[in-house]
Amino acid sequence: MKEIMQYINRDTFLHSMNPLSKIAAVTGIIALSVFTTDSAVLGLMVLGIFLASLKAGLQQELLRQLKLLVFLSLTLILLTVFTLKSGETIGYLIPAGTLAAGRLVPVTTGALDFGTVLSLRFFAMLFAFQLLVVTTKPSDLMKALLAIHVPVDYVLMFVIALRFIPSLQVEGQRIHEAQLARGYNPGKGMRGKIMSVKPILVPLVANSLGRTQVLGLTMDMRGYRSRQSVEKNKLIWNKTDVAAVGCVAVMGLGVVLGGFM
Repeated sequence: MKEIMQYINRDTFLHSMNPLSKIAAVTGIIALSVFTTDSAVLGLMVLGIFLASLKAGLQQELLRQLKLLVFLSLTLILLTVFTLKSGETIGYLIPAGTLAAGRLVPVTTGALDFGTVLSLRFFAMLFAFQLLVVTTKPSDLMKALLAIHVPVDYVLMFVIALRFIPSLQVEGQRIHEAQLARGYNPGKGMRGKIMSVKPILVPLVANSLGRTQVLGLTMDMRGYRSRQSVEKNKLIWNKTDVAAVGCVAVMGLGVVLGGFM
């Protein structure tokens, strides 16, 4: 099983970029995703991120999250259909004669537009953050965060949290396989999947807590708490860094000017 949110060692233009420029670009994309309500702009951002991953040969890393994002998008659209009644009515979720004499739960254009915007926001933010993680070494990411004067304690917590994601994924899979080998069968369908979570979650949390204690003791033995400074290596910018940050800045400027015009 391939780990998620794990650095992939390749020679691509994304890997050669300065981690500071990637952080700036991802921050800009997240800010644009939050503040813009134009589905066309969000769609262009998602398309641009996917094309960048395609050129770097990392599209499979994004497509692995597609099932989760599609499920989340459908859930968000259904929630907006149930809660938002603005715009023209184009149909009904429950047509006449199904459960009642009249038609129920109208589907409006406003609800679909808002649900699409929310879905595209999650696509853009998750895709951008995933590319940042899989193309940046944890050591380079730490240097970049220290270069912008993020406290070393927060930098360490962030890097360790990123490393815990693939570790928990692998350990959860091993626990699941061990239970299957012992004859545990929670059943099929949605109920079986829900029932199989508890026997995995309990030992996974217990093992994670034990790992954090070992990690804390290791940090104390290496004298981490007594360190006063951390070495900061110089990070070099190239043309790709300037182009990436410039594209995000131009798009942000266009959104701001379009919002005020």
